[in-house]
Order: sequence, then C-alpha cells, then structure tokens
Amino acid sequence: MKKIYILFIMALLFAISCSTEKKENLIDLNIPWKFKAGDNMAWVAPSFDDSKWVTILPNKIWEDQGFEKLDGFAWYRIRFLLPSSLKEKSLMKDSIQFLLGRIDDCDQVFLNGEMIGQNARTQAIKKAPGNEFIKEQGIWNTERRYVLNVNDERIMWDKENVIAVRVYDQNGAGGMFSKPFAVSMVSFGDYVKFDFTKNTFVFRNDNFISRKFTIENRSGKDDFSGILSLNVISYSTGAVLFHKDTALKLARNSKTETGFSFQTDPSKPSSAEIIFKENLSGQSVTENMELPYILTPAEKKEPRINGARVFGVRPWSPFLFKVAATGEVPLKYSAKDLPEGLTIDSINGLITGALKKKGEYLVNLTVKNISGTATRNLKIVCGNTLSLTPPLGWNSWNCWGLSVSDEKIRQSAEAMKSSGLIDHGWTYINIDDGWEYMHDKDGKILTNSKFPNMYTLCSYVHSLGLKIGIYSSPGPKTCGGYEGSYTFEEKDAEAYAAWGIDYLKYDWCSYGNIAPNPTKAQLKHPYQVMKKAIRKVNRDIHYSLCQYGMGKVWEWGAEVDGNSWRTTGDIEDTWESLSGIGFSQGKCSPYSAPGRWNDPDMLVVGWVGWGPALHYSRLTPSEQYTHISLWSLLSSPLLIGCDLSQLDAFTLNLLTNDEVIAVNQDPLGKQATRAKANESYEVWVKDLEDGSKAIGLFNLTEKPLNVPVDMKDIKLKGRWNMRDIWRQTDLGAVEKHFEMNVLPHGVMLIKVIQN
Repeated sequence: MKKIYILFIMALLFAISCSTEKKENLIDLNIPWKFKAGDNMAWVAPSFDDSKWVTILPNKIWEDQGFEKLDGFAWYRIRFLLPSSLKEKSLMKDSIQFLLGRIDDCDQVFLNGEMIGQNARTQAIKKAPGNEFIKEQGIWNTERRYVLNVNDERIMWDKENVIAVRVYDQNGAGGMFSKPFAVSMVSFGDYVKFDFTKNTFVFRNDNFISRKFTIENRSGKDDFSGILSLNVISYSTGAVLFHKDTALKLARNSKTETGFSFQTDPSKPSSAEIIFKENLSGQSVTENMELPYILTPAEKKEPRINGARVFGVRPWSPFLFKVAATGEVPLKYSAKDLPEGLTIDSINGLITGALKKKGEYLVNLTVKNISGTATRNLKIVCGNTLSLTPPLGWNSWNCWGLSVSDEKIRQSAEAMKSSGLIDHGWTYINIDDGWEYMHDKDGKILTNSKFPNMYTLCSYVHSLGLKIGIYSSPGPKTCGGYEGSYTFEEKDAEAYAAWGIDYLKYDWCSYGNIAPNPTKAQLKHPYQVMKKAIRKVNRDIHYSLCQYGMGKVWEWGAEVDGNSWRTTGDIEDTWESLSGIGFSQGKCSPYSAPGRWNDPDMLVVGWVGWGPALHYSRLTPSEQYTHISLWSLLSSPLLIGCDLSQLDAFTLNLLTNDEVIAVNQDPLGKQATRAKANESYEVWVKDLEDGSKAIGLFNLTEKPLNVPVDMKDIKLKGRWNMRDIWRQTDLGAVEKHFEMNVLPHGVMLIKVIQN
C-alpha cells in the first residue's frame, strides 16, 4: 500500500478580488450589445447607426446564442453614458478601466472610434490592406482590461460613449465570453492582488496545513500598510475554525511573499477568507478560497484489480494489456483461459502476444500478495473495434505545449508508473504537437531535434507497461506550424506503425485552408483518408478526431472509424470553460458507444500552463471533483493534462479513485444524460452494465446547496441502495426522494443499486 507522509495539495486560485468601494461606482456592461457578422471599418464610427443590428449578450460565445456556423469577422457595439460622478466618488481619481471579459480568437477594441487595445495571434489574418491582427499566440485567453488616464481625449465625460469590438474567429467557439463586462475607476482592489498560482498547500503529518502566496502592489506611486487577516470557516457549521492578523507593508511596484499555517482536518471541507485592509483609507481586498479536501480512501494492503473489464484488439495486431492492480507489493499475476497466442508476465502483469482469430475470450485474472488474493474476469474481444472503454492516459499539450521533448515524454512515462497511476488503469502517454520536422524526398516523416529517435522512445514507454500516442493534422501544417500529413497519409501511418504508436490525435488545423467552408462530406474526407491508411498497417492505433465538434461530428465520427472525437473547442482551467463544455454534452449522448466516444477535451487538474511556464489549476477543489465526476459520467476519454512529475496528493486523490474510474470504464459504454436541470443545479444519470445507475448531483451556484432528487425524475421505481462513490461508503436505501448538500460548484456522485 502506498503511504503518503506529506501531502501537497492545491486549492482555488484567483478568486474575484473585491474592494469596499460600492458597486454603483461602475457601469455594468453585462447587458445586451449590438452585433453583426461581417467586417466593415465604417462600423467603428460612433455615429454609425447600429439600430438594425441584432442584440447579443457579451458573456456567452456566439455559438451559444444561435450563431452556430459563424467563422470569420464580427462586430460588437454598445452605447453608454459616462458620468463624471464616477471619478468624483472614487478613492483614486486618475485612471479608468474598461473590462471586456475574454474574446475568442482575436480582437481590436475601439472607444469612440479610436483603438484602445488589441489581442491577436502570431500569424496575420488579412482582411483588407492595413487591417491585420498581429500579436502573440495564445494571448486571446487573457481578460481584456484596458486602462486610460481620466484626461484621455478618447473619453467623453457626461456624454454618450461607444465601444466597438472587432472580433475574428477561426474554427470552434467564437466571440466575447466570460466576465466581467464593466467600466469603472481603477481602485485599491485593482492595485493590490493576491497570487496563489506559484505554490500549493502542504499538509504535515500532524495535520498542519501551510500555504505560501504572493501579494502584489501594482501602484507605481503609493506604498500601502495594513493588516493581513486569515479566517478559516467550516462549510458544515459556518464556524470560524482559525483566525490570525498580521501587520504588512507593501512597497510600490513590489511583490511580497507571505503565507499562513494552521491545524486542520483534510477530510472536512472548509474555506479560507484572506483580507488585506489598508490603514489610511480603510480600503481592502479579499480572496475567498476553498481549502483542499480528500475524499478517496487510502489503498488497502489486500490486492485489488482495477481498470478496464473488456479489451478490444484486431487479429494479428501486437497485443499489450497491463493488468492494473493495487495492494502491498510484491504482487503476483496470473491468467486462466488465456487464448492461444497470448502470455502473461507474472511479475509485471503484462499480457502480450497476438491473436489470430476473431472472437470473444473470457479470461480469469488473479493477483496475489502476502495479504490475500483478488480475481476478476477480463473479456477480450478480437474484432474490428478498438477502445471498448474510453482511453485513460496523459497528453503533453496542456502542460508542455510546443516545448514537448523526448526527455519530457520519458519523465512523464516514468512518473505515470512511479506515482501508481498505471495501477489504476492509466495507460497512454501521448505526444501532442511539436515533434515533427519535415518529409524527406521519399515522403518519410522526420522528427525534429527534440525527438532524436522515436522508435527507441516508443520502445521505452512500452517497456514500462504503457502505450504511446502521437499527433498530426490532415492539413499541410499542424496548429503549431509544424509538418502535417497532407498527401503523406499512408507514409505517416507506416511510420507510426514502425515506431510502435498506439494512439493518433488528428487535428483539423490548416485543413481549414483547403476546405474553408466545409460541407459534411468535406469534413469527413480527410479523416476517411487517414482511416484507410491506418487500416493498412499491422498495428492497432486509437483514432482520435480533433476538429472541435464541427458539423456535429458525433453524428458521423463512427462512419470514418473514429474511436473518439472532440465535441468542443479547447478547454481552459476555469469554471466558465469547464461548466460550459461539460454541461453541453447532452446532445452527444445518443452517439456514445463502446469504441465510439464523445470527447469534451482533456483534464485540467494539477500543474498546467500550455508550456513551458506552468501554474496550478485555477479550478477549486470542488470544481475539480466536478470535472472528474462529469467526465466519468460522460464516458469521456480521460487524458490528464498536467505535469506528471509534480503530482501532489490532491491530484492523485482525484485520479486514483477506482470506483469513480469504474463509472467511466463501465463496459456498457452508455453516456450519461441530463435528468433534471435549472439555474442552480443539474442531475445526470448513467446506466451501468450491472443494472445499477451512477447519478451526479451538481451545484452550479457559489454557495452550498441542497440538491433534491425525486426518483420519478430519474425514471426509477422501487427501493434502491445508495453508495457515495467518491468516499466509497454505503448511504442506506432510498425509495421516492432524496437530497444532498453539495459544495459550491461541487458534486455528489452516487451509485444506486436496486434492493
């Protein structure tokens, strides 16, 4: 049994800062704006008549508001009165800020006809001479905050002002989204900021929790002195469990590292309120942060077999299956009724070989150690369909981005094994974009200097009992500008097979230049080409279609032999992104089946950052429980996106709960459906192979909430026994109604079995 003596745990990052200035000292722009697709620089003029434009909300992408097929340029406009009383009532009267949420992908922002800022990508997107977006890649993911001096000539005090936003989107989600949307004076809370992204929580053996963080004073002219206060508050009782005040001085343009330490119970959820109150003005900034809590029980000494109960393979393909098992080491593995052509290694639990004939084979697995014996059946299906349960693994993109390398892949594979993730069924180590160089004169794909020998890398990953994946695009170039597979599909597939690749992520990217306004047939075509190429090689390769849900790919992904397909644009480590993607998957549910999985993108827990700089996930602990629970209910591929070499105990707690993983890996392969929903909560239900149901109760609010469930609403009759899946404890029986208290943005994941 793995023993963890020091737990490194991270909680919420970047909660909303708030000052004691009143909310009426701002102009709320989270109201309907005027909107029009297309592009015309005349639309920047304040006098332009936009009365016939449609209205749109700024806090949701335009696809969510009825503009499903809009790619390219579009404009937002809003008119508002800017009273001089706004600056007169403020403490700091020198600067005003325009807060415009986030915008996907590129934008230019104009105030009264004059540009005040822009954000765009590396490549220029040309629409008309002199009108190009040129800026850094990835900057679209930042909040738009433009600060002007109150005497700036572009500002019209006590008159009508016009903000015009020119937006460009290419593929997937587009437009303005997130929050806040407002105009306000720059206040104390905009100068003083907390930063929790560089450190994690640390638990000592005596249940003391400590945490370092940074306070930044962004003012260039003012020093601040005040009191830093910490209140730890119980979620269950509301009682203050701990309080401490500390005097603190913040010099202008400086960052001060500080922290706190107190005794706690990591199994009981609580929150921390951190306040810095400035002495002279009485102004303050506050961060409310949910403290981490552990739900997954510790592993037992007795052996337990985990992971998939069914495994698909094609005839004559190399067979590699790791029997995932936990318990006190050493473990001894055996298998009864293995079909001809397969053998099992009794030391590491690897089943290898090849099957010659199609058919279904029921194998009895046994794992023993000094404390006991565990047995379980594994059904091997030799046929045409792979990935009969969703893939479990890791992908390099969400942590390393284009900085991925051979060394980082090896380190990640080693960490997958040493951390014990492999013992819970985690299998794939996937290389994303950034490995490619060029095709040689014979059409062979060459790797760049970061990957000196792909064959030896694949062999090393396989030697650890893991599988390895790779990335390409059907276009001439990948999303990162590297070599794609266009016109070289067969040569690339041959190379993948020769290296030993087990998984291909095939990303639309520059194919959009070949088919800029694709029909359904054009969407399918490049994936059909690579499908044929993969089928010609003697190797099983999971085929992952990555084209962001265009053309309702879930309806036709199986027709091009996709094993999984992205249903959405890229996920971010924010509640808006997580909830917006996760709770929109109901439309895809009917198309999920064994070997055919809807994919709402990778997991954003642990240390992420899209390379090379990393930060800890901005999701709260409860939001991370929601993330894993919802993705498991959705039968989604579970691909970890964090740096595996920095796994902390909280992230391990999320990723090693075998009962939660079993919901995802259930052989029936049915995706959950939404049973009940309103603005405060949602209830999702997933049918399981043994006749039981997995039920997710999700709190959409920012306060603890009792979520009620009537059994008739989830179409259940009679008496059912309930089990808390995360805590792995029985809860008793229910017949007509039950309700559970759920933490903010959190979940209760329940299994019910008919009595």
